[in-house]
Amino acid sequence: LEQNYRSLGHILDAANALISHNEDRLGKNLWTQAGQGDKITVFRADDAGVEAEFIADEISSRQRQGTKLDEIAVLYRANAQSRLIEQTLLAHGIPYRVYGGLRFFDRAEIKHALAYLRLIENPKDDTAFLRVVNFPARGIGAKSIETLQKIAEDSGISLFEAISQMEGAARAKLAAFQDLIETMAFEFSQLPLPQLIASVIERTGLKTFYEKEKEGEERLENLAELENAAKLFLDAEGLSEPPADGDEDMPELKGLTGFLNYAALESGNLQAEEGTPAVQLMTVHSAKGLEFNTVFVSGVEEGLFPHANSCESEAGIAEERRLMYVAITRAKRKLYLTYAESRMMHGRYYDSGPSVFIKEMPDENLARINEKKRDAFTDFLNRGRLYGGENLKKSFGSFKSDTQPEGGNAPLRVKSANGFTVGEKVVHRKFGLGEVVALLGQGEDARIRIRFDGLGTKELMLSLAKLEKLN
Repeated sequence: LEQNYRSLGHILDAANALISHNEDRLGKNLWTQAGQGDKITVFRADDAGVEAEFIADEISSRQRQGTKLDEIAVLYRANAQSRLIEQTLLAHGIPYRVYGGLRFFDRAEIKHALAYLRLIENPKDDTAFLRVVNFPARGIGAKSIETLQKIAEDSGISLFEAISQMEGAARAKLAAFQDLIETMAFEFSQLPLPQLIASVIERTGLKTFYEKEKEGEERLENLAELENAAKLFLDAEGLSEPPADGDEDMPELKGLTGFLNYAALESGNLQAEEGTPAVQLMTVHSAKGLEFNTVFVSGVEEGLFPHANSCESEAGIAEERRLMYVAITRAKRKLYLTYAESRMMHGRYYDSGPSVFIKEMPDENLARINEKKRDAFTDFLNRGRLYGGENLKKSFGSFKSDTQPEGGNAPLRVKSANGFTVGEKVVHRKFGLGEVVALLGQGEDARIRIRFDGLGTKELMLSLAKLEKLN
């Protein structure tokens, strides 16, 4: 009963040592005749962005060595962790599927929050209006909405504008919703985008609604991750700084418009279809009963795995340890444990550190890497890594592969667009002198990739980037 026919020796030895710390655990030790195999790779990253880049790079490397993509899984304790991993795999052109769940921007709570933001930006957006006018419930019934739609259609106006022509009790409830949107729109001119999102989650009742829901904790974590996504987007697009003298365009407005365009683009990038080889992304809970050649367990740090809500009791820690045991024994041949020294929460970085679970595994089963690169990677924070993908290759050739897999969800590349040409020199007011290295996408989704002197490569939305050509 103790012989294991799936995992190799180093993985089983670490699992046995880990679970031995649970006092209620029976004295059962798994073993194998298949050999020790590779040691478990433990990767320390400065932040979650570097962690995600490492995972993508290693997946590419394993694929070149012959491992099929559908034999690779990335596990995470919290569902909200998937956003950054999804985004990074997409940037690397690596097909993936979210097992047993939805992609980040396809989750209901994210769609609701984005609908409020779209309505704040454009009150005439009827699709956004219909999604949230009665969510959370405000006592606005289907009959009232039908009446409102009839008025809007007859008058040739938006649903938001038609509220003023409603009568009776329905008008009072709709007018209260209208006031809410207008108040938040005013706040928008005073608040940075991440704080606006936090305000929307609070003021609209989304937070209270999900606090009462059975799976509400996970949904609230996803909404908090939306704040992080907004902050990272603003940083990458150079929209976090105040406008320069004489710049009439408000950076907040450009930021919201750009972020909504970005979110729409992300939700439009579909997962790999069934039957197509793809990396599997899933929570540890979803991984029970499954096995893979190669497994990455991400976010193995204090407060995340073990989860902060489970650290208040020995029983909670023991249950988290059992979850970690499940996670690491999903791997047959190669296991990676990754963690970040800092992780963003509500748009701000907070220090974290390696999980106690890593400390409970014997050193002889672990191969630790990147222990001494923190200073070098700190400079990486402001290089737009999430919206680029070529940054590390220049500085850490052995860390990032030179060949990225073809196909997948890679955007269309062109040699010239919107008056810019690959190879020409441009100047950005914040990032300085750079060279255009790629033009991606078309129309409103068009992006420009620029290698800036001393800053590495950034990828910006052409509709937002204020660039001057260098004569």
